[in-house]
Amino acid sequence: MVQVFLLLGSNIGDRKKTLETACNAINTEAGEILKMSAIYETEPWGYQSELKYLNQVIQINTNLSPIELLQKIHKIEEDMGRIRKAGAYSDRTIDIDILFYDDIIISDKELQIPHPRLHERKFTLIPLYEIAPDFIHPVFKKRIEELILVCKDKSFIKKTFKTN
Repeated sequence: MVQVFLLLGSNIGDRKKTLETACNAINTEAGEILKMSAIYETEPWGYQSELKYLNQVIQINTNLSPIELLQKIHKIEEDMGRIRKAGAYSDRTIDIDILFYDDIIISDKELQIPHPRLHERKFTLIPLYEIAPDFIHPVFKKRIEELILVCKDKSFIKKTFKTN
């Protein structure tokens, strides 16, 4: 079993219910959820939209390989109504990103781990810090807290819902 950190986001429909449904599907199909951050309301990142996101980071144990996990995540997103638009950020019912897969580094056209932009996004770093403040980024060799301190992202983020 390996430890994986996933970022969940939704800005269409009943966003909180969507995150709950995604967590249930991940727990059933991808790996046991060990920790869950609070849910944060955030601005869209990388594009303009009136619809705010709810974001959450979860930690899971899985026996799936990185590519098998990616395939499961894509299937969960598809089953929940996610429509992928190539090359552009857009509003979405659900988005699930692999942030870290243990301390593995993968860089190919289908999959990049660690997530290549996580260090640029407060909506990823803040909930990640909540559940794994001492995790060391395998590329930058810095703790999550250190990444937050140098992050230039000034976008809005607000803790909205606490989880158990």
